[in-house]
Amino acid sequence: MIRLNPRPIAVLATAAVLFLAGCTPSAPAEPSGTGPTASSASPAVSAPAPSPSASAGALAPEASAADNLPLFERVVREVWNGPAQVSGRAYIDALVAAGFDKGAMQVTPDTTVIGNPAESIEFSVRWGEECLVGQVGPSIGDPVVTVLPGLSTGGCLIGQTRPIDW
Repeated sequence: MIRLNPRPIAVLATAAVLFLAGCTPSAPAEPSGTGPTASSASPAVSAPAPSPSASAGALAPEASAADNLPLFERVVREVWNGPAQVSGRAYIDALVAAGFDKGAMQVTPDTTVIGNPAESIEFSVRWGEECLVGQVGPSIGDPVVTVLPGLSTGGCLIGQTRPIDW
């Protein structure tokens, strides 16, 4: 009998959802304070070398989402290596402490609809026309971070997100 490992399937399903997030029309003008406006930047998983300020660990508000990806990734890995690995609030709070705009963030619930711990959670920061997106959880393994195009709705994540009201 062939037994499939659910971990690669979960990773592939997540990648498909994140890919489909980029298959929407371009986003409308962003609300003020949500990051710089991208001129003609195309979605990029791999991007040019980050600016010196972003790679040094400081937020670079004038730079692109790709330039700020190393900082985003560092913050995500720090939370992942701590005691609150699958707590959406821990990631949001850490990203805010690093200088990212809380009003530009989204996060999925920490628990399933029946109250079990989520197998993975996603969180994002809208950055102009793009999004810094992270995914963590027991079904993922190591944290995954990327830059994706923003949705035409103004958000970054498809599906149910929870209010960031703290």
